[in-house]
Order: sequence, then C-alpha cells, then structure tokens
Amino acid sequence: MLEVRRLVKVFQQPKKKKKGADASAADPRERGRSFHAVDGVTFEAPGGKITGLLGPNGAGKTTLLRVISTSLQPTSGQVMVDGRDVAADPLAVRQRLGFLSGNTGLYGRLTPRELMRYFGDLHGMDAETLDARINDLAGTLGMQTYLDKRCDALSTGMKQKVNIGRTLVHDPEVIVFDEPTTGLDVPAAENILALVEQCREEGKTVILSTHHMHEVERICDHIVMIHEGKLRFTGSVAQMREVSGCDTLDKAFLALMDAEVIDAA
Repeated sequence: MLEVRRLVKVFQQPKKKKKGADASAADPRERGRSFHAVDGVTFEAPGGKITGLLGPNGAGKTTLLRVISTSLQPTSGQVMVDGRDVAADPLAVRQRLGFLSGNTGLYGRLTPRELMRYFGDLHGMDAETLDARINDLAGTLGMQTYLDKRCDALSTGMKQKVNIGRTLVHDPEVIVFDEPTTGLDVPAAENILALVEQCREEGKTVILSTHHMHEVERICDHIVMIHEGKLRFTGSVAQMREVSGCDTLDKAFLALMDAEVIDAA
C-alpha cells in the first residue's frame, strides 16, 4: 500500500528581475520566490493493483516520485510506503521500495549478474537467496543469454531489463515504474508490460508513470492525474471517460487537465 496525504513540496527560487511580463501568464505554482511543485496531493495506491500516474510534462510527477523514493523531503504532508513514513524512516522505505527511473544509468563494466548482485548486497541479502533471485529474474526477463556480458555491450531494451532486475532484486512490496517502455521496440515493451502485470498478480503495489494511454487502458486498475502540481482526477479508466464525456483516453486527459478535483474512486 502507498498512501499520499496532503503532500506539498516547495522549492525556493532565486529572485527574478522584472521584465514587464504579463502577470496573467505566470505559472500559478509560483508564489513570490516559492515554487509549489506538488500542492496538496492526496491519493492511495492499494496492493495487488496497478495505479497509473498521469500528467503532462512539468506537472509535478517527477517531484512526487522523488519524494516517494526518499530522494526529496516533503515540505509538508505525509507519504507512507508499506506502512513506513518516507520522512521519518527513509531506510525502511528503501528496503520495501523498488524504483525504476527513466534516467538511471548502469555500470558499463559490470555484467547484469554482477550489477544485480551489487544491489542485492546493498540490501543485505544473503548469497544463496541472492543468487536464486538473480537466476529467477533472469528467466522472467529473458536475460539468460547476456547475463554475464558487460552492460556497455547491451542494447537499449536489454539495459532496461537489467534496470528492472536491479529494481526488483530485493523483492520489494511497492514498485514504481517511471516510463519503463520509453524508447523500446514493440517486443521489448510487451515483455516489460507483462512483467508489470506479473507484479500485480504477486500482490505488489505498482505505480506506473507513463505518457502512453494505450498502456494505461490495457493494464491500469486505477488512475491518478496531476497537473500544475495539483490533483485533477482519481478513478478508473471507465470513470475517466465518463466524467470527461470523451470516448478516448487522450481526449479525456486533455479535458481533465484544467478540471476541478474529481475523485471518482
């Protein structure tokens, strides 16, 4: 279970010189020298479900996910990951969280096996359990043929699978997939979506941040949509269509961007 309660994250900005810009064109998140990247967001992501996190570029999704991952401290509000508070007990959160970021690099001189073993060691896994987990993930992800090749020799799709293996090696209860299929070909993307669905079948709490509406329609049980740092919609795919009055998710997404908060859950 992931619980986000009235989450606020504010960044302080340097003082700007006045340029005579139209005040009406200013970003509503800017309040003096404070920038409210996430502004009072509340939602829950239950176990055994895939929750889709939607929003345009700059909506606050990355900031929200970084707070969940313990990389950023919240300004106010609370985030609970499997019953642990991200601010009060970040180490316990990291032990229970798997986080796949779109810009996580790999150690090119290491093999996938060595990389997953390294991260498993960081989580304190014993050698026997860790080796069994690596072999299991290699089979699930189809990495057997390159498990002992250096990462800098792998294709984009192969590297993404290694990143997923790194994310899942400690068998976390809550898993965040941040745009996991971006830049991948159809077979690689299908393989990864199938793995996301498998995590749901195992009872995990899954967050899927994506811009691909066909992925949302296909596998998401619940949707959380934010724009300009604020919550705009929570509910199912069917409810998103219903409240927006649109027959496609792309049109529903556009219609709800500037809506008042709609909690259809």
